[in-house]
Amino acid sequence: MQLSEMREGQSARIVGVGGEMRLRRRLLEMGLTKGTKIYIEKYAPLKDPLELVVKGFHVSLRVSEATEISVDLAEGAEGDNGK
Repeated sequence: MQLSEMREGQSARIVGVGGEMRLRRRLLEMGLTKGTKIYIEKYAPLKDPLELVVKGFHVSLRVSEATEISVDLAEGAEGDNGK
């Protein structure tokens, strides 16, 4: 599943980060690495960008960037705050 397909309030673990080299490097530098737990805090009113919590930090990503991140949904993903 792609990060961009997740809904608000869901948690997941990152299984892979793709994209062109500059985008991939930037995502990895922001802490979006394989095995990291993430939580979707909210989407902007027009569904772009999305805000997620990574290692206790709030990060905003464009939906087009989020499509480059593969995730596995966490058990009990609804309502799990992931913080």
